Amino acid sequence: MDPFLQAAIDEAKQGLAEGGIPIGSVLVIDGKIVGRGHNRRVQKGSAILHAEMDCLENAGRLTARDYQRAVLYSTLSPCDMCSGTALLYGIPRVVIGENRTFQGPEEYVRSRGVKLEIVDDQTCIQLMRDFIAAKPELWNEDIGV
Repeated sequence: MDPFLQAAIDEAKQGLAEGGIPIGSVLVIDGKIVGRGHNRRVQKGSAILHAEMDCLENAGRLTARDYQRAVLYSTLSPCDMCSGTALLYGIPRVVIGENRTFQGPEEYVRSRGVKLEIVDDQTCIQLMRDFIAAKPELWNEDIGV
């Protein structure tokens, strides 16, 4: 198991333990985690704290050069908002735990030169399956349904 994807999974599990949605993310630069986060929309009453947004916020202010060397890991395919943020800051590579549950604008992100790697990780898939079965209304709210 990729240790960085495992760190994102650990974040997802932390979010679930807090009563939130089990999606986690880490930002890696030069082989080191510089930011980590998880979906905290429920916990913070936030409209925008998806896992990737929380992760990037927790990484703090970075330079363009930092982002150009970064890899963003997410347990679930990033949505339009989170994908747009990765594009805005020029993050060249995104590793996605799974995209069966939800698929963001992957083709568009690829068309903009970002390398997407879909792992299809069973832990990520099962976390989302179990969560959606238990709390479908919360999941639907999170994806804007």
